[in-house]
Amino acid sequence: MKLSAFKFDLPHSLIAMHPIEERDGARMMVLHKKTGKIEHKMFKDIIDYFDDGDVLVSNNTKVFPARLYGSKEKTGAKIEVFLLRELNREMRLWDVLVDPARKIRVGNKLYFGDSDLVAEVIDNTTSRGRTIRFLFDGNHDEMMQAIHELGETPIPKDIIQREATELDRERFQTIFAEIEGAVAAPTAGIHFTKNVVRRMEIKGVEFSPVTLHIGIGTFRQVDVEDLTKHKTDSENFFIKEETCLSVNKALDANKKVCAIGTTSLRAMESSVTANNRIKPIDNAWTDKFIFPPYDFKIANSLLTNFHLPESILLMTTCAFGGYDAIIEAYQVAIKEKYKFFTYGDVMLII
Repeated sequence: MKLSAFKFDLPHSLIAMHPIEERDGARMMVLHKKTGKIEHKMFKDIIDYFDDGDVLVSNNTKVFPARLYGSKEKTGAKIEVFLLRELNREMRLWDVLVDPARKIRVGNKLYFGDSDLVAEVIDNTTSRGRTIRFLFDGNHDEMMQAIHELGETPIPKDIIQREATELDRERFQTIFAEIEGAVAAPTAGIHFTKNVVRRMEIKGVEFSPVTLHIGIGTFRQVDVEDLTKHKTDSENFFIKEETCLSVNKALDANKKVCAIGTTSLRAMESSVTANNRIKPIDNAWTDKFIFPPYDFKIANSLLTNFHLPESILLMTTCAFGGYDAIIEAYQVAIKEKYKFFTYGDVMLII
């Protein structure tokens, strides 16, 4: 398909700029794939759509405060450093984005506040990309603690047009978060509370985790009209054997397997066996780009937020729910004033 097929007019007022008061207070559109029927519910109603033996697959990645503000040696120029991923723990090498990039050259040193955290630029990777080496006297845990103290929650400031707050530290994170490594939240999971999970578990619904550390590529703009020519950034993922057993058992019993978010969906689709089941994955990378048409092998339902025009998340949603049905549902969502993006409302496709 073409990039232009995913363009639509989204009023700026429908982009959620702040988290709502209660995690589970979002609206939920339910789209029935077979009939095209649309229901308007609240997220708390999700319990009514799953029963004993069904499995919901969450992404247990944990967002770390990836946005740092530093200053360049000698000139003192202010620099934003966005940590993308750790390249080598022993050598303390990180892949980062810097802004303004024109001021940052190989050999420059960057200082972060009054702390002992200093970084040296050792390579240029892209126009804004750099490889840096942290210079720090303590061990890895102490260095990460310094990053946590200095870092800012990496909300997408170009879209959520405000500074990050202390509330974002809690809400730009899911209750499933366990394994640190993401620079963006798996947003569909944001809506769950312990109470909702417990009520579903009482019904016999099982929650099973995968881990996919979301990178900045999830939100990177697609700049080619022919989608077959777009290459996504690789993201690190893991799937434990216990999750595979739960998911495969549900599939064998013709139960629902619901991906909580497109990242969980992509992780599962990156580990499919020859007989259309999932297998354990230990520290692998995926650059799978899912857009219509696509034959999904594992999940048969999907919970996902409302996404921005021309985003790869919208493309994946259209691949799952059917292009025409999703585009029509989005027009309904706009008419009904559903909220879009990270802190917005949610869609259940069953």
